[in-house]
Amino acid sequence: MNNESIAINRTMHEEKVTERFLDAPDELSFADLFRVFTPQLVAFFRTRGCGTGLAEDLAQEVMLTVHLKASQLRERKLFRAWLFKIARNALSHYYRKLAAQVETVDLGDIADRLAASHMPAATPAFEFRRWTAFLNSREQELMRLRFIEQWEYHEIAAAHALPIGTELWSVYNAQKKLAPYLKTRLNHNRQAA
Repeated sequence: MNNESIAINRTMHEEKVTERFLDAPDELSFADLFRVFTPQLVAFFRTRGCGTGLAEDLAQEVMLTVHLKASQLRERKLFRAWLFKIARNALSHYYRKLAAQVETVDLGDIADRLAASHMPAATPAFEFRRWTAFLNSREQELMRLRFIEQWEYHEIAAAHALPIGTELWSVYNAQKKLAPYLKTRLNHNRQAA
């Protein structure tokens, strides 16, 4: 058997399994479909930079979607394309969700680090610099440009050659990271007064 005949046999087997599932979507036909397409989906996700665990999770998510929405497929011959379109959408959804997550800051760590520094801030800018020490270097620079040097967002975006929305989002995320500490600090100052 040469490579061409192996590919033809595989394609015919995929079509047969797919037809059986679409004709009678039961547990047995879905299990066959799952065995045929899950390794391909895992390989699809792995070639796009996903680790094995994530690739397997995404492949299972895709196969669950296929199981739930197979009745919506209009053109049976396009099943494979439909399956991989679901896979691309699942990967896009994963990356959107990942991008929307914001790192959190451990408040205990912040309190310890600030307590170790007994030197009072000379100006609000120095205190601001201490607070931003909990951010990564890119976020520190953004916060400095926006709030210390008072650059406008379009100026920051032009300096970094990035869209304004990206810079707005980055500043917003940095503020969210610092918000719990700043609220704790304000409440502490009010109680002390």
